[in-house]
Amino acid sequence: MLAMEKDFDAKLKIQGNSSSNGGGGAGGGANSNVQRAKNFAFRAPQENFTIQDFELGKIYGVGSYSKVVRARKKDSGIVYALKIMDKKFITKENKTAYVKLERIVLDQLDHPGVVRLFFTFQDSFSLYMALESCEGGELFDQITRKGRLSEDEARFYAAEVVDALEYIHSMGLIHRDIKPENLLLTAEGNIKVADFGSVKPMQDSQITVLPNAASDDKACTFVGTAAYVPPEVLNSSPATFGNDLWALGCTLYQMLSGTSPFKDASEWLIFQRIIARDIRFPNNFSDEAKDLIDRLLDLDPSRRPGAGRDGYAALKMHPFFKGVDWKNLRAQTPPKLALEPGSGEADDVRDNSWNPSHIGDGAARQNEGNTGSASSSEASGHVTRLASIDSFDSKWQQFLDPGESVLMISMVKKLQKLTSKKVQLILTNKPKLIYVDPAKLLMKGNIIWSDNSNDLNVQVASPSQFKIVTPKKVLSFEDAKQRAWQWKKAIEGLQNR
Repeated sequence: MLAMEKDFDAKLKIQGNSSSNGGGGAGGGANSNVQRAKNFAFRAPQENFTIQDFELGKIYGVGSYSKVVRARKKDSGIVYALKIMDKKFITKENKTAYVKLERIVLDQLDHPGVVRLFFTFQDSFSLYMALESCEGGELFDQITRKGRLSEDEARFYAAEVVDALEYIHSMGLIHRDIKPENLLLTAEGNIKVADFGSVKPMQDSQITVLPNAASDDKACTFVGTAAYVPPEVLNSSPATFGNDLWALGCTLYQMLSGTSPFKDASEWLIFQRIIARDIRFPNNFSDEAKDLIDRLLDLDPSRRPGAGRDGYAALKMHPFFKGVDWKNLRAQTPPKLALEPGSGEADDVRDNSWNPSHIGDGAARQNEGNTGSASSSEASGHVTRLASIDSFDSKWQQFLDPGESVLMISMVKKLQKLTSKKVQLILTNKPKLIYVDPAKLLMKGNIIWSDNSNDLNVQVASPSQFKIVTPKKVLSFEDAKQRAWQWKKAIEGLQNR
């Protein structure tokens, strides 16, 4: 493990020779003119903390190589959103430059609508970013809990996103993954743009980038989330600020309707609808909302409000934003947040039942003393170390055996012919696959495990819907966060260990 840490640190080390990024074209997509520096003084320092210095709480979000966890610093009591990134996976998938770029960008951004990075640290397994904790959760959750937002609520949130995007674009950056899941809410209900893992510096960006911290060499590289990807990206055109404005249009549509404008049964069908610009407006949309969304979803990125010669002035002056006080935007009263059913003080970090040896250097020490579990952990790779954080929530501990940890967990809908019911779907390293009634905390089903794919397999119908098939039954689930493929990979990864 020490060898792996040294190897990662070597790749993370600031290189003296700057790399040349070619490409470019219309829209200023290349980043060859980005300011580069061999030395850089970070505002957010690299600390010598360990994961044992924090009390870990609930999961905020899950990514392909990271998790964001609510974490309270034991000595100060300050709560952070701790982004935990798996070193082994980052190195294997050649993501080091992306992680480095995200860290550098967050360090230099300073705006009330952008999450703040406070400090970083690392251990043998993981990199950690201590970010501003947004206690209001994701905008996605508000849309889900309310069904859809009122036009006044949508206008408030959209205005704050516009304000943040204007700043981000003024810094010469394209976010490239604007969506409700990446728009976080403070406890008061104000928007914070998060997750800069796909960020792209434009030509003449005001962000200083280190030589070995760069996004993709080609500005037209596909990134982002299917339902919010603009048509020009699907056609391999260079990245522009218009990419984010298209995603803003999709997000506003979702706020007002409860679903994304191009939702369909598969990514391929979603892409076909995007390219064809197949938009269907619900009857509840006002003329002003329809017009703004229609303009933001223009096939020509240069014609989208905010991207033309008039810049963000044209977007802010749109009739949909009539009455918005742009100069005192964050002095306004935010919409009331809809709380998660059954939530309350239990969401606070006060759970001392978790074991920090699940992650970080503690995991290495645990495996040294338990060779039997080490092989299982190594077989399931980074997923085990990241997802097992979920088992820190004491609500689920009663469903685990001693030494058992959670590999993946989601609140999903169990679909039946006429009804659906929310359940907590849990996959453990035993391996065990169960689903639990989250309100009554009762186990509702134990899906018999088999390493044989003929006896247990996962069929993905769409990014959100999947079936778990056994010889005796077929169980259908819907994951609102579109992790159907992650469930399939997690289960098959255990079968092939």
